[in-house]
Amino acid sequence: MSDTEQPQIYLITPPEIELSHFPTDLSRVLDAVEIACLRLSLATRDEDLILRAADVVREVAHRFDVALVIDTHVVLAQRLGLDGVHLTDGARSVRMARKELGADAIVGAYCSQSRHDGMTAGEAGADYVSFGPVGQTTLGDGSRAEAELFDWWSQMIELPVVAEGGLSLDTVRALAPMTDFFGIGEEIWRSDDPVATLQGLTDAMAG
Repeated sequence: MSDTEQPQIYLITPPEIELSHFPTDLSRVLDAVEIACLRLSLATRDEDLILRAADVVREVAHRFDVALVIDTHVVLAQRLGLDGVHLTDGARSVRMARKELGADAIVGAYCSQSRHDGMTAGEAGADYVSFGPVGQTTLGDGSRAEAELFDWWSQMIELPVVAEGGLSLDTVRALAPMTDFFGIGEEIWRSDDPVATLQGLTDAMAG
């Protein structure tokens, strides 16, 4: 990515969604800030809850002409007519997902901090790879995807890259010249004003 291009926003839903008001919150965000892609990323494994959430979120996303992908669930992506899937096991499922969903679907792969996994995912047919967390989070073992990984990737690999997990204004400013997307989720949903918080992060992307 060149220094003159500003990264795009890859929006991630909260791990738990209150269906009575989340569609309104999401609509406000999509109306206020340009979003490149939306990811349904729920903590629950209850298929009924996932299906209901996907129906509601898809309706909002498509009203704003934003592509919607779902974490992990290749079968549900097909069944619900979503735009693709975000895989959380590195490169392992990319080839299978691409075969199942076809050439036009979005297939992304979260590769933690592994450059090798990222390259393997790309070779297997991923449309993008995601590295993280880039900041402090309560998830995982405390390992982070450092700026050096994004710097190397941006110089050596053409496949789009997403920076996600524990984003702060300082991290966004530092990584903006070397990432294509910022995966933003709980950073805004935990705040009292998601739109204002997202606009602050967007301003930081512009330096």
